[in-house]
Parts: sequence; C-alpha cells; structure tokens
Amino acid sequence: MTRILLMRGMLAGLVAGLLVFALARGIGEPQVERAIAFESAMDQAKGEAPEPEVVSRTTQRSWGLLTGALTYGTALGGIFGLVFAIAYGRIRVANPRALSAALAAIGFVAIVIVPALKYPANPPSVGNPETIGIRTGAFFLLIAISVAAAVLAVQIELRLHDRFGGWNASLLAAVLFLLAVAAIAHFLPEFSEVPASFPATLLWRFRVAALAMQALQWSAMGLLFGWLTERDFRSRNALHSTAL
Repeated sequence: MTRILLMRGMLAGLVAGLLVFALARGIGEPQVERAIAFESAMDQAKGEAPEPEVVSRTTQRSWGLLTGALTYGTALGGIFGLVFAIAYGRIRVANPRALSAALAAIGFVAIVIVPALKYPANPPSVGNPETIGIRTGAFFLLIAISVAAAVLAVQIELRLHDRFGGWNASLLAAVLFLLAVAAIAHFLPEFSEVPASFPATLLWRFRVAALAMQALQWSAMGLLFGWLTERDFRSRNALHSTAL
C-alpha cells in the first residue's frame, strides 16, 4: 500500500508541477525578466560588463523551468505520499480527502509560509553573492525547525484531543507551533540586501508570484492526491463488500 501511495503522490506532484510551470510562465517569468533588466542597467551604470550566460534565458524560461517544476513537484509529491501513509490511521481524520487537504495545508504553512516570513523570496538581482552560503543554510535550518515544530504540534493535538476536545486541542497546538517558530526565528541571522534603488513594486510582485506558485503546488497536489486516494479506497471497500 505504501508503494501505491508513493507512486500516487508522485503523480499528483507531477500534475501540480505542470500547473505551476504554466503559472510561472504567466506571472513569474515577467518579474524575473524585469529584475534581470534592472541588474543589467545597474551594471551598465557602473561601467561593468554583463555577466556571460551559462544557460540562455530562452532555455531557462522554457525547458529549464519545465524540468525544474516537474522534478520538484514529483519529488515533493513522493514525500507527501509517504507522509500520508504514515499519518493515515494515526491522525483523527478518517476521510482520505480531508486528511490529504489537512496535510497539504500543514506542509504549506511549515515549509513555505513560515520560512517566507523570515526569508522572503528575492529576484535574481537581489542578494550578496558572498553571503549565499549562510543565507541558504539559515533558510533550510528554518524549514527543518518549522517541520519539526509542526510534527510536535500534531503530536500535542493528538494527546490533548480527548481531554480538551478537537477544536481546543488544535487551537492550543497551533499557538504552541507559532510561539516555537517565532522564538527560534528571532535568533536566526537577518539579511537586508535589497538595494535601495530596487523597485518596490517589482519586489512585491515577485514575492507574490513565488508564494502563488507554491500555493498552487501544495493545493493542487493535496486535492488531487486526496481525490485519487478516496476513489481508490471506495473501490477497494466496494470489492471487499461484494466478496463478502
């Protein structure tokens, strides 16, 4: 069964990645192009030669973007399927579609929203190359901490469910999650590397586009996976009832 859920998760992630590619072409790439144009103009103003392209922009925004979206979506979907296999029967959500939606919402908050609040996405022309190592390390450390806090919050909700009721236990677990990640994020390093001359509107649109693509990835993956799994479970139950 775990293998089936893994493959189904990869399929759902692949389809979601294809949708993300279409969205990225529509709202993401135009912001990247404007950011690159801004960087080129700044280099020209300084009298610096533009950096040579290792991979052409044509390839980056077509096959490169498609490959990245599908690879990321498929890998994320596989992990999602495995998490669903572990969670099903342990979390008090009997309906596969509801559980899938809940896991997708938790994953989106823990892996996307929380890190983005501390380290929001930046266009290609923003950021000091000398700090890329520490910035990347801090970003992934925050993701790991956020995921661990989310798992702990779910465990707390399960333990307090019978004592305080589902709503109160969930609310308490959510508050503890927020307090934990906020406290730890406070001690992580800050990076203020956006040039003062960089257009604020472009920065805002780029970050909104980045969040929109992640939201589409997680929502499409969770909904499609839940629909496929619920349909499969119904078929299996129907066959079992017929056999009896």
